[in-house]
Amino acid sequence: MEPTNHFGIALRGWRERVSPQDGGPETGAVRRIPGLRREELARLAGLSVDYVVRLEQGRARHPSGQVVAALARALRLDPSERDHLFRCARLAPPATGNVSRQVPARVQQLVSRLGDFPTAVFAADWTIVGWNGMWSATIGDPRTYGWDERSLVAGMFRPGGGRARQPIAAWPVLSWAGDEAEEENLVADLRVTAAAHPHDGRLAAFVEHLRRNNSRFARLWSNGTARTQGGDRKTVEHPLVGDIALDLDVLTAAGTDLRVVTYTAEADSADEQKLNTLRATCRPRPASSDTPAAEPDPGGDLGDAEAVRW
Repeated sequence: MEPTNHFGIALRGWRERVSPQDGGPETGAVRRIPGLRREELARLAGLSVDYVVRLEQGRARHPSGQVVAALARALRLDPSERDHLFRCARLAPPATGNVSRQVPARVQQLVSRLGDFPTAVFAADWTIVGWNGMWSATIGDPRTYGWDERSLVAGMFRPGGGRARQPIAAWPVLSWAGDEAEEENLVADLRVTAAAHPHDGRLAAFVEHLRRNNSRFARLWSNGTARTQGGDRKTVEHPLVGDIALDLDVLTAAGTDLRVVTYTAEADSADEQKLNTLRATCRPRPASSDTPAAEPDPGGDLGDAEAVRW
């Protein structure tokens, strides 16, 4: 069975979507078809018309990265569409620049709607950039964690020996898989981010610093494992309600490489009741206010204001 021509389907769909005016002054005549003609796309991308035809029809299936990039520019694709076109060509999407710590409004809204559950947002390098009130109530205020540059990786691989010497968060949060597995998973995820952002000097310097100064990190970094962080099960040793068993889920916000981390408890369990108790301690959000909110600390509590400055 002939494989689906995903590249050609995407190429034709996006070609027909582009406004003819984007093709230059020669495309202003009366037209019988929407979007750009093949010859117009070929001219914009610097390709032959025959090659564009063969790509759309699936007779040419292995375009180079240079060709895909030229087509993406001609079609004015956004980053997610450009990456999709590269994947359709069975090529890795181009590496991006620095790790972004910008949190779109829709992600802020998502975290606000998850207000009943401990939820935080991390950049792709595991810098915490925001959290809600339930996160502070359950895991403690991240501003008290003592993480260098608010990095979970730095917090997990602190100098001075093993993990048992100091809790990662405000109080102990223990993985059921064990410290070693938790550390390996985090380093494997960081390696994926480092490969996707090879030109991020800050990230490269951070990794090199840990390699030189933390033997545990250096050993895990050298094993080459690369995978994105998945879920986990944790025990939170909470100072008010005692131990809480929680499921941790890591979601990637669409169109970003932000990690949305949330904790939930098993329904109708003692752990859920403990979360309910903590929820009652959270300061409720005012219904309205005529007084402008003070500028929050970067990466601050998402429940404190409608518009958070990141």
